[in-house]
Amino acid sequence: MKIAFSLFKYFPYGGLQKDLLKLVRECLSRDHEVRVYIGKLEYEFPEKNCELVEVECSAITNHGGVRRFSNFVDWHLANNHVDLVVGMNKMPGLDVYYAGDSCYQAKAMSQRNRFYRLLPRYRQFLKFERSVFDETSKTRILTISDMEIPKFQKYYHTRKGRFFDLPPGITPFLLSPKDRMQRRIKFRSERGITELDRVLLFVGSGFKKKGLDRAISGLASIKQRIAGNCRLLVVGDDNPKRHRGLAKSLGIADDVDFLGGYENILDFLCGADGLVLPAYDENAGMVILESLVAGLPVLATENCGYAGYVAEADCGLICPNPFDQSLFNSQLIDLITNPRRDQWVLNGLKFAKNQDLYRMAYKAVDYFEQFLNEDYPK
Repeated sequence: MKIAFSLFKYFPYGGLQKDLLKLVRECLSRDHEVRVYIGKLEYEFPEKNCELVEVECSAITNHGGVRRFSNFVDWHLANNHVDLVVGMNKMPGLDVYYAGDSCYQAKAMSQRNRFYRLLPRYRQFLKFERSVFDETSKTRILTISDMEIPKFQKYYHTRKGRFFDLPPGITPFLLSPKDRMQRRIKFRSERGITELDRVLLFVGSGFKKKGLDRAISGLASIKQRIAGNCRLLVVGDDNPKRHRGLAKSLGIADDVDFLGGYENILDFLCGADGLVLPAYDENAGMVILESLVAGLPVLATENCGYAGYVAEADCGLICPNPFDQSLFNSQLIDLITNPRRDQWVLNGLKFAKNQDLYRMAYKAVDYFEQFLNEDYPK
């Protein structure tokens, strides 16, 4: 069969982008034909065995560009048939939506004021979300976390039978390698980090959404309360200006390193002492599981979709909702000084060997094939 995927923006460090690549390659491994529509191609697309359609969608506003992208994809599909259309972003005309993002309407109602909801941007994204989740829609929805399902059902009355659960899709090579300690020593030596230094790791290309300000504020607090040097390594493809300014204003500019995006973060996971993900909004949080399987203790906020794995595996700490900065600061200290740290590492590695954390793409393409065989009603 021929499957089309659509993604508004491609760069190699984002979760949706990595998941798209996994889905495309699994489809190709089963001899399906694949077409990929991409609006903003910021880096070369690494998979060459599929049909790539770059969409010209420049516009004055971001939502205008998204609308142009959707209109082109709709036109192109009408003239170039495929068997199944899979969207990585919410837009009209999808057979399947890969639900990597949280509920837009829930955020608009809880995190924005009423004036925001008068803007064209709001109307545009609400329309696109409704086209996927409305009770009259026939789009099937692949979910990587069940956290957002009640929100979609609250606002759109989406039938439960249209949601299809997926396991996580961790890359197996992230499993704690046999040379983990050697990697750790090399990583820290190359960066002038001693074994006495405490190293916190933040990974994510959306600094604001993923709570980098909370992590920086936490670092400033604990540096006054613990002995020794403590640093925060920031890995992600985002503009650091605002957060670099925050670190400077708190007197810790030299202790926060903005390192840009990396496709392979295994050495960071081996070299750090703890991962922090104090997100404001995070449907899944793949880096939580990447840390777990690599043997790195985690501190994440409760609203991260994969935070439950930390509690289930007993490999770190969960900061409850509503978020409290002072509590988070105390948990940061606990993350790097708790006498159970070695046990957290062992618990995470044991959990990684006994759980289904790797088959997201395999299961998703199983669904694609079943949908086309009409095993599931529309």
